[in-house]
Amino acid sequence: MKTTDVNEIREKLKSIQEAFLGPLKVKVDKPGNFELSGTIKAQQGKKMVDGYYFSSLVPKAKDVRFYFFPAYTHADLFDDLSETMTKFKKGKSCFHVKYLDADLEKEIKKMMKTAIKAYQKDGLLAK
Repeated sequence: MKTTDVNEIREKLKSIQEAFLGPLKVKVDKPGNFELSGTIKAQQGKKMVDGYYFSSLVPKAKDVRFYFFPAYTHADLFDDLSETMTKFKKGKSCFHVKYLDADLEKEIKKMMKTAIKAYQKDGLLAK
């Protein structure tokens, strides 16, 4: 079943992401922004941070913006996105999610797993 309601999309995406808490932690949980980061100190750019930025959800009027930093830092791991996810992608790491269905939810879960493994390998997330 396809979900087009922005609030439902946000809640489903949030639920998908919360399933990966452990190596990830919630940094911000507000209606207008849900943000995840790592749980260990890591080098991000030129500074040391308490948790490497991973992703955010920002609801807008017609979609939910899914900022997925691994699509920027490890772009080669996400070359095989579905046609729909490719259409949703704006820029290097932002997806304008206009709807969700079972296939997209499965793909986003796979993206999360792939990214977490890559970040753990690089020492950016706890194992």
